[in-house]
Amino acid sequence: MLAMLGLGGAELMLILILMLLALVVNAFWIWMIISAVQNKGLTDNERLIWILVVVFLQLLGGIIYYFAAHPKRKTPLIV
Repeated sequence: MLAMLGLGGAELMLILILMLLALVVNAFWIWMIISAVQNKGLTDNERLIWILVVVFLQLLGGIIYYFAAHPKRKTPLIV
């Protein structure tokens, strides 16, 4: 179908890469929303604020939440 639009191989590859990137970004965003909802280390007000931050700031809010409030691993990694 895209070939009918006159798109070449490079354009099709770019479209596929951008679609994959969009899928990864959306999956990360949804993961951060679910994490904020389930985070037992937050009070109810903090949880609500973080959910609103992630929802309204989208990818930027998800990144901020990940580094600021996302629960960290309790046990150290074995090296």
